[in-house]
Amino acid sequence: MPYIERQAISLCGKAVHGWSMIAHGDHLAVGLSGGKDSLSLLWLLAERRRRVPITFDLTAIHVEMGFHSVDHQALADFCGGLGVDFQVIETDYGPRAHTPENRENSPCFFCALHRRRELFQASARLGCGKLAFAHHQDDIFETFLLNSLFAGHLSTMLPVQPFFGGEIVVIRPLALMSADQTRRFSAHKNLPVQPPCCPSSNLGQRATMRAFLDDMHRQNKRVRASLWHALTSSGLPALPTPPTTQRKSRTRAASGKAGQSGAPVANAGQPGAPVANAGRPGAPAVKAGRPGAPAVKAGR
Repeated sequence: MPYIERQAISLCGKAVHGWSMIAHGDHLAVGLSGGKDSLSLLWLLAERRRRVPITFDLTAIHVEMGFHSVDHQALADFCGGLGVDFQVIETDYGPRAHTPENRENSPCFFCALHRRRELFQASARLGCGKLAFAHHQDDIFETFLLNSLFAGHLSTMLPVQPFFGGEIVVIRPLALMSADQTRRFSAHKNLPVQPPCCPSSNLGQRATMRAFLDDMHRQNKRVRASLWHALTSSGLPALPTPPTTQRKSRTRAASGKAGQSGAPVANAGQPGAPVANAGRPGAPAVKAGRPGAPAVKAGR
């Protein structure tokens, strides 16, 4: 199995398990726009359903925005190959978003609002308690920057987010994947990605935030990891918590053990075993049992 496929399956699995997104007997509605992200999400969920020892149902829902540039048959065939039910909801929100009817909001806001309403209503009709969106980690970052800079509050999309008093729970299984990873995965699987249909798809402040993140990432490859750590360690209710499957960094794990009186030293006294220099920052490890090796006292 190619690396990008193993990576995508692993990251989706860590998100689903780490945030307890899916339980036995769940019926999930999956928003399927036909883009690389939603097609990747549906494939990964269908693959997970095949692998895990629980049973859950999937129904893909495509909201036709009125531009009629999406190949519905290609999406239906894709869903059929995965054993997933497929439904299409016809609307005219796309053209209406670019008319005087939508004077106060951007076309993107208008379409997103109405498309999400249609998905919520369809989920309720189908008896789906959970609705899966294909938002990835970059979407979470962009929303955080938009809300911080233009709305004045620290919030973003959450991996698991209940609505209407918990009647429907939105889950985002791609929360640990980047936009680049979904792009490479969809290309590797040769998914039937549909071309952008909206004339405003590359306009607006979200596109500006995306370009900003890409520019920062080119300058420093740790930018995204640092931003994710900042969001998940804030403790604020409107920001995501880390999944239980997320590994702690070595620095944080070590700092949690430092200064604990009476903490045992691993493998102490075993010939050739490394002995930690507790409490001495940057001190090299010394192997006990080697002739001439200096004795190290733990707890100093």
